[in-house]
Amino acid sequence: MPDTALVLGGGGPVGGAWLTGVLAGLTEAGIDLGSADLVIGTSAGAVFGSRLRSGVPAAYLYERQLSGADAVHLPVTARQTARFLWAALGSRDPQRSIERLARAALRARTGPESDVFDTVGALLGDVRDWPEPELRITAVDARTGRVEVFDARSGVPLLEAVAASCAVPIVWPPVTVAGRRWMDGGSRSTANLRLARGYRRVLAIAPLPQAVGPHPSASRQAAELSDDGARVVLLSPDRAARRTMGRNMADDTRRPAAARAGHTQASALAPSVVDLWQG
Repeated sequence: MPDTALVLGGGGPVGGAWLTGVLAGLTEAGIDLGSADLVIGTSAGAVFGSRLRSGVPAAYLYERQLSGADAVHLPVTARQTARFLWAALGSRDPQRSIERLARAALRARTGPESDVFDTVGALLGDVRDWPEPELRITAVDARTGRVEVFDARSGVPLLEAVAASCAVPIVWPPVTVAGRRWMDGGSRSTANLRLARGYRRVLAIAPLPQAVGPHPSASRQAAELSDDGARVVLLSPDRAARRTMGRNMADDTRRPAAARAGHTQASALAPSVVDLWQG
């Protein structure tokens, strides 16, 4: 089996802030996350996974959250939330649920696709090229509802791949990449742990452990990997962190506190991750 996989999930601006705190806390504990054989990034995890994989220090990503940098202005209205929930929860069948959400996303009146590319471009900073270490970015095809993967061999610029992974349905438009329309890679699974199948050790950091709708949770996917023989550690916000993060994952004012909560949680859980990563 290949060795180590790092799976970074989505969770909007607030979940992404918590994620950077976890990355920084684990790094301070002596865990070399950059040594992973594979990084899988979804939505916010695609942004920070790309930067981390490209050599940007976790401490720098964390400090930018504390300082209020990397702000994402993503005003989500009550009507958009209602439409999202109506579409995603309208069927108990996972495929029909994602198809409903995709149709709603394609029909929604939103801003231009350039809004997504501009926002993601700012978050990536000067990172534009695919890093040499293996990086996979997830996105959902808005026509089929399938989760697919972009990597350095896909022939798609990194910025476009990450934008596709971040295109929140109904809030942002599905973006056009390689002649197809794509929406948030977390629409079916917020962390996509299943894509790490075949790796011996898997560390998954999931700001939101469950997608909206009848889709497999991060914990269920972790259990499936364990059944296949992998050692898996899944980190998601504890009760204190969830309270700090609040319910609105787009509330920019909560990012610094969410980042600190992630850092605190990582410091406490570091020994279990060290045992996995160095075992």
